[in-house]
Amino acid sequence: MTRVSSIVERIIHLIDSDILKPGHRVLSVRAGGIEYGVSKNTMAEAYDRLVALGYLSAKQGSGYYVAQTKRPLATERPPHVIEAVDFVSLLEEQLVQHYAVRVGDGRPPASWTERIELGSSARHLSPTGESDHGYGTPHGFAPLRERVALALAERSIQVSLEQIILTHGANHALDLIARRLLQPGDTVLVDDPGYYPLFAKLKLLGVNIVGVRRLGDGPDRDDLAAKAAIVKPKVFFTQSLAHNPTGSSLSLPVAHRLLQVAESHGFYVVEDDPFADILPSSSARLAALDQLGRVIYVGTFSKTLSASLRVGYIAAEPSLAKTLCDLKMVTITSTSEFVERVVYSAITGGQYLRHLRRLKARVATATEAAVARLKEIGIEFPIAPSGGYYLWGQLPPGVDERDLAKRAAEQSIFVAPGSLFTPEKTMLCPMMRINVAYANDARFLEFMREYLASQRQSAR
Repeated sequence: MTRVSSIVERIIHLIDSDILKPGHRVLSVRAGGIEYGVSKNTMAEAYDRLVALGYLSAKQGSGYYVAQTKRPLATERPPHVIEAVDFVSLLEEQLVQHYAVRVGDGRPPASWTERIELGSSARHLSPTGESDHGYGTPHGFAPLRERVALALAERSIQVSLEQIILTHGANHALDLIARRLLQPGDTVLVDDPGYYPLFAKLKLLGVNIVGVRRLGDGPDRDDLAAKAAIVKPKVFFTQSLAHNPTGSSLSLPVAHRLLQVAESHGFYVVEDDPFADILPSSSARLAALDQLGRVIYVGTFSKTLSASLRVGYIAAEPSLAKTLCDLKMVTITSTSEFVERVVYSAITGGQYLRHLRRLKARVATATEAAVARLKEIGIEFPIAPSGGYYLWGQLPPGVDERDLAKRAAEQSIFVAPGSLFTPEKTMLCPMMRINVAYANDARFLEFMREYLASQRQSAR
């Protein structure tokens, strides 16, 4: 926390506690600087920030006073908002990043992502060397959509340009799809364990979530068929390959059965494929089998290029793609053509391909090392990893996930307990999601070795 922020926080506490009352004149800038041990400029900046926040008012020639009108308290959040926000405590930590060791993070470290100099890239954004300052087309930058269509063709998914809509990453794509297909009270199926930010979106929409057990070769076929028959879902959201959090990938027999169940019960399947660019193009994909008849395909460059370049896409059958594009216009007008051009430049210039080769090698090396070292400590892996960032670690019986997370946090280590990835936040046995990019950090390995040893000692 900066000195200015610290002063602002302390004065806000005094005002909220009624120690400084409305109309009270606070210390002058000079006296305040002496009181807080800072320069006059720092004190003046703190007072200006408090004025902007509505806690103080400034009177020229007289000084600063506590505002006469108290700031209104935030209204109580509706239950559906509380429930949705509760799901994203893990996401908040990934964004704010308090911890030194980030084993529970969903993304790779900056050293694993491609560094694109926007200044140099900008020269290639248009034939004249200047980017267009308009909103861009609602579908997204056409040349990038052409590249996406070529990539999908390599995965045996045949699409026209009108079937592709560029988005602000995969999360925005999932949000558009959920808004378009679902109403409050509808029921959907999700992977269990599965992608927790999706659970938050669905809760916010007032949608009922039913988990389908995730196995080493994809969703449990029997569990899917039984639950589909009972709850009559509108949509099944799933990650076919390098699944988050288990790392598992879909087998061809499971894919066939899944599509049969979807056809029989008349629901859409949303296939999220964030690691497509570092996985074999021949991998079993629902969209390739279905050719976007009932499957809606979601991809992104955020996981494999750079999280700061929020570019993803949706591929869907033509009429649905049109309505999704309309919804995109209604909600955000358009995505950033500037950023889309930057991604396009990285692809066509060969930079992205070179980066993918390095990234695949890093993932393979880190995964092999992490599995070996963690098994030595006592963590098992019931599901074999399949090329993404995640390992699904099974902890010894009796380990309390919450206690583990608390103890790790005390050592500035961020871990992701398995229960956070289930709709009901419960697990039959203690699990944790492990990001291979951080799993070989000596501080994490030593912490886990000592923690599990102490648990074994306590159990005796």
